[in-house]
Amino acid sequence: MLVPIFNLKINHKVNPRMVTIGKYDGIHSSLTCATTAGKVLIHNPHNRGMKGGRMDITSDGDLNLLSVNQQVSAVSAGQLNPEKENDILTVGTQTNILAYDVENNSDLFYKDTADGSNCLVVGRLGTIPDPMAIVGGNCTLQGYDMEGNDIFWTVTGDNVCSLALVDFSSDGQNELVVGSEDFDIRVFKEDEILAEMTETEAITCLCPMMESRFGYTLANGTVGVYDRSSRYWRIKSKNQALAIHSFDLDSDGVTELITGWSNGKIDVRSDRTGEVIYKDTFNHPVAGIVQGDYRLDGSQQLICVSAEGEVKGYNPAPVEMRGNLMDANMEQETIRDLSLRKQNLMMELKNYDENTKAGAVAAAALATNAASRGYSSSSSGGIGGSGGMGAAGPGGMSGAGGGVGGAGGGMGGAGGGVGSAGGSMGGAGAGGGGPGGSIGGAGGAGGGMGGAGGGMGGTGGPGSVGGGGPGGQGGVGEGGGYGGGGGVGSVAARFSAERPFPPGEYDAQKMGVIPAATQLQTTLRVNTGEEGKPPHVELFIGTTNDTAIKAVLIFAEGIFEGESHVIHPASAQLSNSVKVSIQPPKDVPVDLHIKAFVGYKSSIQFHVFELTRQLPRFSMYTPIKNNPDQEPKSSCTFTVNDRVARVLLWINQNFLLQDDLTCEGSNLHFSFLSLRGSGPLVIKMESSGQVTLLTDDMDTAGDVIQNLANFLNMEDLQVTADFPAEMENLKEVLLKVDEYNIVRQKLTAEMADHSNLIRSMVVRAEDARLMGDMKNMRKGYMELFNMNRDLINGYKIRCGNHQELLASLKQVNQVIQKAGRLRVGRFKTQVVNGCRGAIKTNNVSSLFKIIKTGAS
Repeated sequence: MLVPIFNLKINHKVNPRMVTIGKYDGIHSSLTCATTAGKVLIHNPHNRGMKGGRMDITSDGDLNLLSVNQQVSAVSAGQLNPEKENDILTVGTQTNILAYDVENNSDLFYKDTADGSNCLVVGRLGTIPDPMAIVGGNCTLQGYDMEGNDIFWTVTGDNVCSLALVDFSSDGQNELVVGSEDFDIRVFKEDEILAEMTETEAITCLCPMMESRFGYTLANGTVGVYDRSSRYWRIKSKNQALAIHSFDLDSDGVTELITGWSNGKIDVRSDRTGEVIYKDTFNHPVAGIVQGDYRLDGSQQLICVSAEGEVKGYNPAPVEMRGNLMDANMEQETIRDLSLRKQNLMMELKNYDENTKAGAVAAAALATNAASRGYSSSSSGGIGGSGGMGAAGPGGMSGAGGGVGGAGGGMGGAGGGVGSAGGSMGGAGAGGGGPGGSIGGAGGAGGGMGGAGGGMGGTGGPGSVGGGGPGGQGGVGEGGGYGGGGGVGSVAARFSAERPFPPGEYDAQKMGVIPAATQLQTTLRVNTGEEGKPPHVELFIGTTNDTAIKAVLIFAEGIFEGESHVIHPASAQLSNSVKVSIQPPKDVPVDLHIKAFVGYKSSIQFHVFELTRQLPRFSMYTPIKNNPDQEPKSSCTFTVNDRVARVLLWINQNFLLQDDLTCEGSNLHFSFLSLRGSGPLVIKMESSGQVTLLTDDMDTAGDVIQNLANFLNMEDLQVTADFPAEMENLKEVLLKVDEYNIVRQKLTAEMADHSNLIRSMVVRAEDARLMGDMKNMRKGYMELFNMNRDLINGYKIRCGNHQELLASLKQVNQVIQKAGRLRVGRFKTQVVNGCRGAIKTNNVSSLFKIIKTGAS
């Protein structure tokens, strides 16, 4: 059993995801947390702190408080100066980033960040020689060196939520993994995007693991591991994952993923399978997880911090404890889980056995009732005649039983005749119901009455569907024989008016027996919608016979809330088909994992059919007729070195079509209509290889170009783009940005003037108080009160202006990101860097030219 090696309380509330650890003197590890009071707490049990500057020492000498005087949004520690071994603490707020040298109690740099500082990471990126403090903000990524120089900048699709430095390409150099609010994980090799992975929610945490693997968490409680762009595993919880870290807790040489949850639970999972290896619990939500040599014993400890300031440290398990980190209670819980699984499997096996028996019953019943399902067929069989009387004599055998009923289902004949006196054995009854009838005849009566000598009664004849005939009565003579046994009945039970199904079929349906040839079929098609129902993709699920679909479960990422959808029709509405409306929010391929319960309406057990169907990437587009008068005004033009047939194959694979499209002639020209309201999409290609996309939506054009380039294995692609509506909107946004900046500068100047006035007014009012001049003191403090109120109002205006400025800057950054997505490879990097330079120099015409042509 693994237990914490130390437990302490720092008596400060800690912000979630704002915990780091650093060696600020180059030797001792110091736990660093952002508190809810706008301060940064530094705990170092081995080195007493110093007071002065930004640093305040607490009554407990192990704790130092760094006063930031703003709400902290991110903290990180790392080596910024390659010539020194000590780490630098970086603190981010919504308007600034501070690099602080804790050992020397001094600021390394303090920079304004117009896009905010949502997250921070310190380290080396790619071939850039100096370490950087990389800041993720409002659609932007910025990197600062030790002197505060902005040496790295690029844009991403949305607000950045998380950052991690990972050797993604296994080339010995770090790539930057970025998680954002648009549900995408992007991997940057400096300013070039290597890969993009789409998830189902905002990516809240990222952490590097061994080699090219990294862990991630989502805002909906999902935790998982990627190896490059392939996802190993993921699990989902109703709780929020607030912190993740990689640490080799079981000493097997492979790091595990440590997760801290909002309910206080900490679990350790295998990086390969996600299996829980160890778990522990705090009384409060977990704020952060880090590792460091906190006891100075040469080994790394796993350090977990709760939101209420409780700290626990764990040593890696010794080798002899490998695989046995759980306590006895956990082992008992595992045994209970396994017992429950065994019980469920035994119940499932029992159901299979019962269904097999019911299947045999149904097969026998249906085989004998194949000719007709009515109570009689075209003609009814007659009643078989009685057997003749056996010849007299001591050993005479009585006559055989009556004849077999006709094919229409007549009643079986009576049994054998009466044995003669003298003790003969009664003849066996041979009458039987007609084989074709829905109601089988009863078996013939048994053998005749035994003679005086006491013969044994004959056995009753078998009924074809109904019960067997009764045995003959035993002789009444001297030493009378026993009565004959009853005839062998059909395997199916008798039925009545309350059970209208043919014998055997009722029980078979109740037990869930369905025809062996039953299949589940699915069809996807585009539904353009109707009154009260928006356009959508319609999934049709049906069976190949009269069996009913009791319920359907669909599992799909990013489509349904909770990633699953259940359709359970009312009993009166059960049928052999179900229709499901699907509205994918983004143009990504989605695997639909379908499970359907199939049986009959009276069934109490159902067969589960499982299948997977893929939704194409551009499923929310429906083909329309080409109409040059209604084509979009915006366009993208580029050239590919490939045949028209290859592009046609890409269209057929990525759009939801009832029949594959074909080209008429050597050129390609197809039109689609977006079901999301973004208008038509027209794709043209000439035999020379020139491709033209017509659409008014830059996002749609970017998705099409990126996917087509990936399909055609194109590493670089230059595109000429013309989006007049987007450019007009961008021009208006840039004018707003200029206005907001002018207002911000004016408000800042006014606040500085007011601050100077307040200082002098406080001095005058205090002088009046000391001199006993109550009249001037009241006047001075009233003026001070009014000035303070004006300051507060000005601050509110400045806050509103700042929010508007951030929203406008976000739009500008998103347009740059869209313009970059219209290109592939190095041309994409050129566009992003060129746009950045044009914005820095406030050159609007150059910005528009770069967006249009891809070059300045």
